[in-house]
Amino acid sequence: KSRRGGTTLIFIDEIQEAPEAIAKLRYFFEEAPDLYVIAAGSLLETLLHEKVSVPVGRVEYRVIRPVAFDEYLGAMSESLALAQYEKIPIDDFAHDKLLQLFHRYAFIGGMPEAIQNYALHKDITKLKSVYESLLISYLDDIEKYSSNLTQTHVLRHTLRAAFLEAGSRIKFQNFGNSNYGSREEGEALRTLEKALLLHLVYPTVHTVPPLQPDLRKAPRLHVLDTGLMNHFAGIQKEIIRIKDLQSVYQGKMIEHLVGQELLASHFTLLESLNFWVRQKKESSAEVDYLLQVEENIIPLEVKSGAAGKLRSLHLYMDQAPHPWAVRFYSGKLKIDTVVTPLKKRYYLLNLPYYLAGQVEKYIVWMIKTTVLNAG
Repeated sequence: KSRRGGTTLIFIDEIQEAPEAIAKLRYFFEEAPDLYVIAAGSLLETLLHEKVSVPVGRVEYRVIRPVAFDEYLGAMSESLALAQYEKIPIDDFAHDKLLQLFHRYAFIGGMPEAIQNYALHKDITKLKSVYESLLISYLDDIEKYSSNLTQTHVLRHTLRAAFLEAGSRIKFQNFGNSNYGSREEGEALRTLEKALLLHLVYPTVHTVPPLQPDLRKAPRLHVLDTGLMNHFAGIQKEIIRIKDLQSVYQGKMIEHLVGQELLASHFTLLESLNFWVRQKKESSAEVDYLLQVEENIIPLEVKSGAAGKLRSLHLYMDQAPHPWAVRFYSGKLKIDTVVTPLKKRYYLLNLPYYLAGQVEKYIVWMIKTTVLNAG
């Protein structure tokens, strides 16, 4: 128990060790509503346990996601950088420092144990054992709760392969160069998704609400943490040497990390990522992410280079009923006016990578700024 500000908090750790305790949580809700109960445990273990009875309507679920960039700044005692990160708009002079800090965060990722280790030792070479012990613990967890030996083998293969396939669109059939079929791999991937070890991100072909994914199309694979992905893909040295993160791993690493930042501030199980593909089969086009802000679906592209080369973004904006888009890149904050090949004029918010976690606030700022200037 813990008392804070006159409120009594009850913490229950490893609740999955006694599944009957989950069912009894309802009595706290009904008979002691003045008590706040926080129960934690292995989500994978709870989801796969056949005898767990969850008290519907009595339990509120929250997801603890990897550490976000602003939380990383706090952990590293970078208070001045954090103050700039939270300021909208950011001051121009803070760009180089925040970009440098974000590069180190991109290397480490958001696993709390890795960040704690680096905060204590300031030695990136000590992180290898942290990443490997995390993967081993996930593999052990899977082995304990798979229903048979075959499922164990499929799950272990799928989890290992996921870190190498992360950031790419995938097919279930023969996933990770295996001999496993679509049904086996689909079941394994969905099981790992329920455990929040990965995300299957499906595309949409629409530019207006609601954001409805097309489950018939190939999903893009995201794993729990970009730092783990970097380690198992062997790309950490590239991150240290490179000036623009877009040049690492064919751009998949920074695109993946932006997605991680987009999810970081959302703590419900229903939050998900979305991206856009063109409906026409004869020509491919893809926008990295979509974000609904009020009644508008705003496209988010992760790409360096000139604004005029954003072909897929132009195609999206030709269909969109609004004039606002976002591009994440290594440069400084600015708003450009862009014209598509079909002569539609729109506003492009160029946002430094490190501000991905603030994108919703910056979109509101862009809309207000452009509307005010137009008026």
